[in-house]
Amino acid sequence: MKGIVISVLVVVALVQFMGMQGEAVDCGQVNSSLAPCIPFLTGGDASPSPACCAGIKNLQALAPTTADKRAARECVKTAAARYPNIQDAAATSLPQKCGVHIN
Repeated sequence: MKGIVISVLVVVALVQFMGMQGEAVDCGQVNSSLAPCIPFLTGGDASPSPACCAGIKNLQALAPTTADKRAARECVKTAAARYPNIQDAAATSLPQKCGVHIN
């Protein structure tokens, strides 16, 4: 459970600090962006794939408004609940490994 909470917080932080323009957020978009990261987050891959990092960067474009960020956060919470084996260290290192800077 701790891993899920940490993972959700990392992704929420990514979404929270985005400022780029984008369209309205829906869970399909968020899930598609994060799906390539599952092997890294669950320990199957030693580093995030290029597709994973592209998805993380895509999240920056998905949630330009507060309402979009809230919607994305709910999507992330729902998605993370399906993966109880998400590793804390992988989740916290994901932004840095993908070159996404959070203020």
